[in-house]
Amino acid sequence: MTTAAAAVELAPLVRAGTGAAAAFSSSTSQQIPLPRRQRIARAIRASPAPGRSEGASELPAPLLPNARRRGRDPLWYGGGFSLGVDLGNARTGLAVGRGITLPRPLTVLKLRGQKLELTLLDMARQQEADELIIGLPVSADGRETPQSNKVRSVVGRLAVQAAERGLRVYLQDEHGTSIDALDYMISRGVKKSARDVKSDAYAAVMILERYFRSSGQGAKIVLPRQLELQDKLIAQSRRDSEI
Repeated sequence: MTTAAAAVELAPLVRAGTGAAAAFSSSTSQQIPLPRRQRIARAIRASPAPGRSEGASELPAPLLPNARRRGRDPLWYGGGFSLGVDLGNARTGLAVGRGITLPRPLTVLKLRGQKLELTLLDMARQQEADELIIGLPVSADGRETPQSNKVRSVVGRLAVQAAERGLRVYLQDEHGTSIDALDYMISRGVKKSARDVKSDAYAAVMILERYFRSSGQGAKIVLPRQLELQDKLIAQSRRDSEI
């Protein structure tokens, strides 16, 4: 992740007290009381190398993606909608869903930089979403690409602003979703003349469909480094889940 991306990625399952988590705990031992330090050591680690898997303990429940919490507990009705985001160099497609029915396409934004980031956050609130599921480009063998770094840079900045508003941000493997989107548009009867215009929004639909189909198992949360923002995000997520 670039230096501009002030965020730490969390995997759905992490190893307690090892690697970057242990280093983080050691470097902050003078500022963080013991119980909090132990919690952070369990939850936070740096992004793994491509292809490397982590296992063991869970993230705190308020930081789990909604689809995963619903998958674990069918009686859990908390959480809001999920905003699917297909980030592109010139166009960004949006979709929304909650996993009960198929996600629906929203719009395609032709924005970049801060205007794009602020619009994404505004759209999330308009759609009553409490999480953003953003596609991460990877190759067929699961390795990250130069485009992956560009997406991570945007998502790192976005995660800070999202946490300030109590919104969680996740990365979801989007490999093959453009092809899936084309097949889906054809099956839905979208006219050929409209497919290019709507393709990014339908790619966002495919990102959400993959997220819900896997019960959020592949979604990785991105958190700001600031501890006060992490605490704010956890508190807001708890309140949202109780509504």
